[in-house]
Amino acid sequence: MTIREKYNITDPEYYNCIKDLLETDIVQDMDKYIQHGSTTTLDHCIAVSYLAYRAAKKLDLDYISVARAGLLHDFYLYDWHDQPKEKNLLKKHGFTHPKKAYENASKYFELNEVEKDIIVKHMWPLTLRQIPKYKETTLVSCVDKIISSKETLSPYLVELRNMI
Repeated sequence: MTIREKYNITDPEYYNCIKDLLETDIVQDMDKYIQHGSTTTLDHCIAVSYLAYRAAKKLDLDYISVARAGLLHDFYLYDWHDQPKEKNLLKKHGFTHPKKAYENASKYFELNEVEKDIIVKHMWPLTLRQIPKYKETTLVSCVDKIISSKETLSPYLVELRNMI
């Protein structure tokens, strides 16, 4: 089974935007970590990347940078659930992982300015000082919130539907 088949990527233009990243072992390592609920970090990043890519195309934005940075936006490579409990709010995973994802992405891949901005600022407005510079950054940030909410709330929505 190919990587493309494994992740059910049916859009060849989208796949061409990310295949050099997705086919690396280091990006595949994101599949080892759970992001939200039972969703792996890689599955989450592919979902954000693809939805943001489709929206960027419709909005006539830089859809290639959106697809690539969307795939790398949570490229922090650790299980955030196992991190020590931090009392300082600003040191919690939600505030610190964009920087770690950026450091990892920069270490392994060449990033353009839009991609850098997307990765570092994707948690805006949680990270108030990290104001998006590009429309593409705002788009990925919004899509990330939508996908994260779906992944987190899905089990509860199923339970709620069964109660009705």
